[in-house]
Amino acid sequence: MRPRLAPPKRIRGRDREYAVLLLRFYRIFERYADETAVLRRPSRALEAQGARLGEITRIEVRRNRLHVEGWAEASRIGLSLGHATAWTAPELPRPGSAERGFSIDIPFVPGTPALVVERGTERFEIALPAFGPMVRFWARHRLWPGFALVLVSLAPAIWAWKRHGDLTARETVKERLNIVPRPDGAEMAARLFSDGPRPAPRHRAATLVMPVYNARELLMEALDRVERHTDLDWRLVLIEDASPDPEIRPLLRRWCADPARAERVTLIENESNLGFIGSVNRGFELARRWPDDPVVLLNTDALVPSNWLSRLLAPLDDDGVASVTPMSNDAEIFTAPAICRRHDLAPGLADRLDAAIARLDADALNAEGPTGVGFCMAMAPRFVAKLPGFDPVFGRGYAEENDWCQKAVALGGRHVAAPNLFVEHRGGQSFGSAEKLKLIERNLQELARRHPGYGAAVQEYIREDPLTTARLATGLAWAGLAQEAPVPVYLAHAMGGGAEHDLQRRIAAETKSGRSAVVLRVGLPRRFALELHAPQGITRGRTADEGLLADLLGLLPRRRVVYSCGVGARDAAALPDLLLRISGRGEAALPGGPQPVELMMHDFFPVSPSYTLLGGDGHYHGVPRGDGPLAEDKAHRYERPGGVVLPLAEWQARWGALIAAAERVVTFAGSGRDIVAAAYPEAADRIAVVPHDTHVLPPRIAPGGGENGPVIGVLGNIGYHKGAAVLRDLSRQMSRSETGRIVVIGQMDPAYPLTRPSRVHGSYELRDLPGLVARYGIECWLIPSVWPETFSFTTHETLATGLPVYAFDLGAQGEAVARAVAQGAPGGVLPLPRPGEMSKDLGRLARDIAARGRRVAS
Repeated sequence: MRPRLAPPKRIRGRDREYAVLLLRFYRIFERYADETAVLRRPSRALEAQGARLGEITRIEVRRNRLHVEGWAEASRIGLSLGHATAWTAPELPRPGSAERGFSIDIPFVPGTPALVVERGTERFEIALPAFGPMVRFWARHRLWPGFALVLVSLAPAIWAWKRHGDLTARETVKERLNIVPRPDGAEMAARLFSDGPRPAPRHRAATLVMPVYNARELLMEALDRVERHTDLDWRLVLIEDASPDPEIRPLLRRWCADPARAERVTLIENESNLGFIGSVNRGFELARRWPDDPVVLLNTDALVPSNWLSRLLAPLDDDGVASVTPMSNDAEIFTAPAICRRHDLAPGLADRLDAAIARLDADALNAEGPTGVGFCMAMAPRFVAKLPGFDPVFGRGYAEENDWCQKAVALGGRHVAAPNLFVEHRGGQSFGSAEKLKLIERNLQELARRHPGYGAAVQEYIREDPLTTARLATGLAWAGLAQEAPVPVYLAHAMGGGAEHDLQRRIAAETKSGRSAVVLRVGLPRRFALELHAPQGITRGRTADEGLLADLLGLLPRRRVVYSCGVGARDAAALPDLLLRISGRGEAALPGGPQPVELMMHDFFPVSPSYTLLGGDGHYHGVPRGDGPLAEDKAHRYERPGGVVLPLAEWQARWGALIAAAERVVTFAGSGRDIVAAAYPEAADRIAVVPHDTHVLPPRIAPGGGENGPVIGVLGNIGYHKGAAVLRDLSRQMSRSETGRIVVIGQMDPAYPLTRPSRVHGSYELRDLPGLVARYGIECWLIPSVWPETFSFTTHETLATGLPVYAFDLGAQGEAVARAVAQGAPGGVLPLPRPGEMSKDLGRLARDIAARGRRVAS
């Protein structure tokens, strides 16, 4: 007879605490695994019905999505999995082929995906490798050892977060656990400007080698600039390469015949066209007459500024430096404002930009790179003697200077920039004919064969960008000079969410119009990240040095300081003074006089350190004021680094000084205006209500049908203030009464687990919603937020679906739902449960929402 098992003992006391703690760690691991685990399938040919349609270069599952990339000769590509289908048009051209590149992704569910290829009137459906539940299970659980090591290393940061409420430590933990992965840029240099004049470079003369082929007008400007702007002794070797333009050679002869130039300039005339390499090598041969002097390779489209040569040669005082390249608008890894993003300059701008960066400390900002760039490149005499020319194997030219630089590296040489010199490169960006494209491809293959590690070194340099500080300085100076309107400088946090979406939308509008924007980001492990968003791309660096930030932002003669959000800053009480300083006010103000200031109230941080206005008991009790009863609540006091506690009255005095300097304070809903006006009545006439732009909204969606009771959808990432405790208790009530379930489309704080059958879907994109509503049978939406939101994107997104939406009668979310219901939309505004009664009525709340949703759906 089988023995009877004793009933399990109830978990009590400390055992229960351990169980809860383990469950929380497991839920954190699940989130970590969602963001970290990657499932891959090998690349494969894209074939159907015996026909080759292209190839798939990547199939992988990451961050809860299936990604497929490849090449195809098709007008449209579709990807299907589960209830969802996504479409894209291949756009990236593939040299020498009719195929075009595509990249497509879709929410992941275990199953067999299918790729649909449409080509004219033809349609092909190809089954892709399946991803079964067990494969995903093992891929996730292989991460346990790494997860444990990360947790151990994060122990001090976790302690600082949980014991002292350090929000910067919290963001460090989230970033290391891949919960909020984000780049925060390279570490910036400690110093920007030199303390005094640089000593004269050791090399006091140089031989300039300039090959010439057509480009008459540009040629004469380049020669004129060499003559007027070169501040050291120089000689020039011109190699005229049989230009088709019949006026080039006579023009050069007349220019060189001038007695003032006769001793400086040598003209070599090729009997036939030798190409770039053949011409340059003739110039190098002549330069051997002066073996102790550097050689400067100079294109006819390189327009040098005043006093350029001494700055270009200065790094050659270091015997280990083989080549020096200046910063430019078109110099590959030495391009500013964004690396490898060429752009054209307005007339005269390059000279003004060079003057702005001439004071930069070249020694502090310099960094070794994998190569020089030959449009304007100084070459050390020691390395020219060992490598006296470019290799003719590269034909008429392309990649020859990269080959030379790699050979110099093998001899112990280094390649650096002249970060305090900007040379305009007014060259063409087109590769030209098919013949030239083939030459480039052949030369790149030869370069890769000779120097196998070169390509990886370039990619690492681009990824790490050790020249970040110089690039940012040049880019900021360029932005300040290139645009008439003041450059917006946003102070923003690093926590994502609606404030970040709004910030990115504003920046996109600036860059689309050809303007730049700057973001000073707080809440990162390195205190500050400075980002320059230019039309060419983004350059970002990190620092803890407020003085360096001031020097960099001082390169903007006109600034518009905009507070977006400072939550998570290491010392948020210091932010108002910092912003006043950046705006040209207060002690140690930046130059330029007072600049315009604006505050955007994405939350209520300037009102209280509790930026959601929730009290210490987790509930909203109204607007706190420094002279009111809520000021005694510990949630409305701020602990600065070092343990100094700031009372609410002083907090509001500091932020009030910034608000007093602001031209306007922007709120995004009437309820937010009322709260800010209650805290700062003196600013009431400068508070504007400007709702966010919500033009990117999901389509109307038919309600799903839950098989086991109604399904309430919750959209977005849910923490405590967004209603995590409400959902935890509500799911428990629904499970007990079997009245349906909750599905969170987004992530949820692991400290508030849902009771089955309720569940958390994970990461999503708005375009996924129709498929997810069908997949889970969602019939209505609940906005469970328990704080007075300043604006709720998820509320507007759920209202756009046409399904019933319910929210508490609080803040912008309640305001939006009440307005929609008044206009005939389904849903309703619910009373916010009072403290101590949050759980009491949740069962009835679930039944009421479900009943209303079912009535509307029917």
